[in-house]
Amino acid sequence: MNVFKTIYCRTFQFFCRAAIPFLPYREPVKLNDYAEIAYVMSRNNLSRALVVTDKTLRNLGVCDDLLNSLDGKAVGYAVYDKTVANPTTDNVAEATELYLSEGCDCLIAIGGGSSMDCAKAVGAQLVRPNKTLGQLKGLMKVRRKLPLLFAIPTTAGTGSETTVAAVITDGATRRKYAINDFCLIPNYVLLDTNLTVGLPPYVTATTGMDALTHAIEAYVGRSTTRDSKANALNAAKLIFSNLPLAYADGGNIEARSNMLYASYAAGLAFTKSYVGYVHAIAHALGGKYNVAHGLANAVILPVVLDAYGKSAHKKLWKIGVFAGVFDSSVSKSEGARRVVEQIRRLNEQMGIPSALDCIAEADVETLAAHAEAEGNPLYPVPKLFTAKQLAEIIRKVGGISAS
Repeated sequence: MNVFKTIYCRTFQFFCRAAIPFLPYREPVKLNDYAEIAYVMSRNNLSRALVVTDKTLRNLGVCDDLLNSLDGKAVGYAVYDKTVANPTTDNVAEATELYLSEGCDCLIAIGGGSSMDCAKAVGAQLVRPNKTLGQLKGLMKVRRKLPLLFAIPTTAGTGSETTVAAVITDGATRRKYAINDFCLIPNYVLLDTNLTVGLPPYVTATTGMDALTHAIEAYVGRSTTRDSKANALNAAKLIFSNLPLAYADGGNIEARSNMLYASYAAGLAFTKSYVGYVHAIAHALGGKYNVAHGLANAVILPVVLDAYGKSAHKKLWKIGVFAGVFDSSVSKSEGARRVVEQIRRLNEQMGIPSALDCIAEADVETLAAHAEAEGNPLYPVPKLFTAKQLAEIIRKVGGISAS
């Protein structure tokens, strides 16, 4: 990267980092059970919720406890269950129309990151009806209080229940982008371990690696704070220890509970300290090929960490020591190598491929341009990459031989 762009990116990131103490970050209020949702709605003079989920979860009965609780408390609701993986502008438009036609006055997202992102984007569209979602992408363009939003994660991965972001895919262009604003942080969160019990092993694996990516990218970046570092380290330690157990035994309550909290902590970490090129590339792949976000992150993570080289060695070493991967006698470079190897080993143990064969060489340059546009200057990565360097990383992720 040329010196002028490097200075621009690092200056932008410096001022973003300096602004963190003055920005309105907040943590969602934790609820203990479904009955509290009705209580909160009543206290806020709300009477009808739009429940945003997906068809699979609804058919499996995952939403039943929530809906039965609302029925029992005589709370009105409508259900939008057409959310897809990598939610689209079409999903948001349909859900917004349902919200308005049903006279809803608050939002409940139950599901993975897709349901929560869709609900957040519905809220943004409701308070900015004269703007398209594309016009709201980027930083702090919503700037209005959303309808009250409850988040109920059913996977331990996205951390979307804590974050300022909603990631949406344009239904026409398949371009994936993020809307970032403090008003998108859910007001309330319910962490119910029982909802994650029995998740299919592959979903457990990819969502768990999504959470690990959040923790590691937040920690190795250059915009960490005391609390984001603590949350990232705790999340990484819990994931390294508990993800293999949760994958092997879907009914392991302790491992499931630890993973759910780890996802939450990782979300708190990266919503302050941002992510990095792993996410920038994953978003490009998700938009183009509809690759599940957790799967993309899992495959991309070790490739990007290798590419960071010495710039990430010290922080990766700290993660490894804290997580118990090795002790402090190991050198920084060797420790970083072992952490990356541990990530690859986790992927292999859980059946996650080492490459994504959907990537076509003809698309690489465009994918790299999209990733570069997302990452620079926003993400405070340990090492800045150009579009050309990102293209080489994408080729490695796709198992494409160097030309």
